[in-house]
Amino acid sequence: MAPGPAAGGTAPTAAVLASSRLAESWRTYRMVAGMWIRSTMTYRTSFALTLVTSFAVTFFDFVVILLMFGQVEGLGGFAFAEVAFLYGATGTSFGLADLTMGSLQRMGKRVRDGSFDMFLLRPAPVLAQVAADKFALRRLGRVAQGLFVLIWALLLLDVEWTAVKVLLLPVMLLCGTLIFSAVMVVGASALFWAQDAAEVTSSFTYGGNTLLQYPPAIFAQDLVRGVVYVVPLAFVNWLPALYILGRPAPAGVPSWLAFASPLVALVCCALAGVAWRAGLRSYRSTGS
Repeated sequence: MAPGPAAGGTAPTAAVLASSRLAESWRTYRMVAGMWIRSTMTYRTSFALTLVTSFAVTFFDFVVILLMFGQVEGLGGFAFAEVAFLYGATGTSFGLADLTMGSLQRMGKRVRDGSFDMFLLRPAPVLAQVAADKFALRRLGRVAQGLFVLIWALLLLDVEWTAVKVLLLPVMLLCGTLIFSAVMVVGASALFWAQDAAEVTSSFTYGGNTLLQYPPAIFAQDLVRGVVYVVPLAFVNWLPALYILGRPAPAGVPSWLAFASPLVALVCCALAGVAWRAGLRSYRSTGS
C-alpha cells in the first residue's frame, strides 16, 4: 500500500496557494491602478493643481491644532510637538490607506446600481479590482501633508532615541496603514447588506483618523478601551507613539501592547478577508 501524504504536507501547499493569490491580487491591482495613473498624468497641470489643493485642504485640519496651541501651552499634558507627532503619524498611515483602498467607499453605490457585476465577470481578484478602480493619485496630497507634519514634529521633539524606537517608527506607520486598510475592507463588506451605510463605515476610518490626532488623555477611559480592545485603532499610533514619546500607556492598558501592532494588523487583515468573502458570497446582483 502506498504511503499516504505526510501529516504536514498540506501546509506548504496552503502557503503556496496563499502566496499565489496574493501575487495575482498585486498584479491586478498594479495593472488597474497603473491604467488610472497614466490617465491622470495625461493632464499634468490639472494633476499638479489638484495635488496642491488636496494638500492645502487637509492641512487646514492641522491649522486647528496650531490655533489651539496659540491659546494653550498643552493639551491633556501633551506639548505641541507631541500632538503634532500623533497627528503626523495617523495622518500618514490613513493617507496611505486612503490612497490604496479609498475607492472601496463606492461599494454601496456599485451594489445598488449593479455596476459591481462588471468586476465579477473579469477573471481577476475582485477586491483588487474594486480597490484599484478609479485610483485617485491626488490622494498623495493627504500623504504628503501627514509626512510634512510628522517630519516637522520629529525635528521639534526632544526624544531619547534608541534602536527600538527608531525601528518602531516605520513599523508603526506600516501597521497603521494595514489596520486602516482592513477597517476599510470590513466597511466595504458591510455595504453588501447595507448599501446606504457608507457614512457609518466612514466614522471608523475618517472619524478614527480624527480621534487619533489627539492625545488619549483627553478622552474617557471607556472610549480608549474601545479603540484598544474592540476596534483596535489605538494600535495605529497611540500605543506605539506613547512608547516613542516616553509616556505611559493609558490606564488599564498593558505597556507591552506598544509592540503588538504587527500582530493586530495581521489579525485585522485576516478578519477583513473573512468579511469580504462573506459579503461576496451573499451578493445576488442588482437589488440584493
